Amino acid sequence: MQTLVLLALVGLGAQLVDGSLGMAYGVTSTTLLLAVGTSPAAASATVHLAEIGTTLASGAAHWRFGNVDWRVVARIGVPGAVGAFAGATFLSWLSTEVARPVMSLLLLGLGIYVLLRFTLQGLRTDQLGRPLRRRFLTPLGLVAGFMDATGGGGWGPVGTPAILASGRLEPRKVVGSIDTSEFFVAVAASLGFLLALGTAGINAAWAGALLAGGLVAAPIAAWLVRLVPPRVLGAAVGGLIVLTNVRTLVTGGLVTLDGPSRAAVYALVVAVWAAAVAHSVRAHRRLQAAAPDPARSTTPAG
Repeated sequence: MQTLVLLALVGLGAQLVDGSLGMAYGVTSTTLLLAVGTSPAAASATVHLAEIGTTLASGAAHWRFGNVDWRVVARIGVPGAVGAFAGATFLSWLSTEVARPVMSLLLLGLGIYVLLRFTLQGLRTDQLGRPLRRRFLTPLGLVAGFMDATGGGGWGPVGTPAILASGRLEPRKVVGSIDTSEFFVAVAASLGFLLALGTAGINAAWAGALLAGGLVAAPIAAWLVRLVPPRVLGAAVGGLIVLTNVRTLVTGGLVTLDGPSRAAVYALVVAVWAAAVAHSVRAHRRLQAAAPDPARSTTPAG
């Protein structure tokens, strides 16, 4: 029972971040399941099963708040589903001994990318309103879907920054469209895992707990996306993903370090993480200070 409550809380927190940032539900949840000893394929399968419900609820909430561009959803969701099915099949063929460090390395790479992307770069606004073409969204969907299924997360970390970087869609619609299209990815990945694994290793109770927490958080996150600075939240989430997967890799996933060496590695990661979040906060405040004051600009002189 204690485990189910913890998983529900993780699902709630992960969905709050995912729904307001457009990433991290799968990466965060899969990292936790790996940490408690679940096999990589079963962890990804369990998370994607829960995501069928959370992405449906999240998409509905984002649609209600006007955060969805349905053309983007259609153009990226279908190739994303194809990539996710292929990724699920591929991961199911790998042995646990090979898959665990491979998945942790993928998650670590995604975490570093998210951390650097949101810490060092702002969001473009000079291309807003220009259409996102199929020749950009189709390969992006295929890659992101494959990464999502094999890494237990990756749809958001790959898709959201790529579309944000284009500057063609306002951030809240990027997040809403990515979250909504992830429903197709979750369904396709789940089918791939079920065909390859059956129900072996998939814990329905754990998937239900993750789902319950996510359902509570979905409408709150869709509302928060209008308020939370993506740059700050992205740095915070990226650092968390890096720390948790570094822990997996240095405790037997790739190498085995002794206690003092592990502590030194953890301290270094936490220091870099704290510096990244602090830098993101300062950058956000500078942008706020430099932005024109609408109230002041509309107030008559004299």
